[in-house]
Amino acid sequence: MLTIRNLQVEYKKESPVLKGINLSMEPGKIHGLVGLNGAGKTTLLNTLYAFIRPSEGSVLYKDTALKRKDIAYLEAENYFYPYMTGREYLNLFPAGKNGFDTESWQQLFHIPLDDITENYSTGMRKKLALLAVLKPDKPILILDEPFNGLDLESAHILTLILQQLREGGKTVLVTSHVFETLTSSCDQIHHIDHGIIDHSYSKEQFGMLQELLYSTIENRASDQIRKLI
Repeated sequence: MLTIRNLQVEYKKESPVLKGINLSMEPGKIHGLVGLNGAGKTTLLNTLYAFIRPSEGSVLYKDTALKRKDIAYLEAENYFYPYMTGREYLNLFPAGKNGFDTESWQQLFHIPLDDITENYSTGMRKKLALLAVLKPDKPILILDEPFNGLDLESAHILTLILQQLREGGKTVLVTSHVFETLTSSCDQIHHIDHGIIDHSYSKEQFGMLQELLYSTIENRASDQIRKLI
């Protein structure tokens, strides 16, 4: 179990970005995280991976303080060293106890591993970064916008990979700006709003969450759109 208790983050002396996150995520489930712009999604992910130190609260894994060695983190924007091939990039990451069949993964995703990453498309870069996250076989995976830039085939393959991670007992936390990619793969979706987890929704409640999000967007934008058009 991954447990977040009263997690608070503030930048300098500004108002807190995270205002007391409380959340429990069971293993063997795909957890979605959704919220409108500025809700605190990226700050929460960066805090879980210890890029940001919280001002208060704790994150526990199996009732002890979460360690970075237990997490693999796919960031929304991925950095690659210049003049490095995809194969060289993957070699930077140790394989998990079950090994990692690079050639089979290459055939699945059609990545030109012997070409330098500067020549990769956005989708190719995303797939390479995803393989680097999968290779160490960590028990917790945080995937920030993993579907971004993927073509139809690769996006469906990623959904199948998520299902396999679930069956393997992993704890997976996924964000996406396309709500339908979350509803098709997640067991639960957690709604973050103004720095707190407003509610956690089961599959049967995804329609309710979608209606809430879209109605909020419409209420915020309709008047402005009428003035502009």
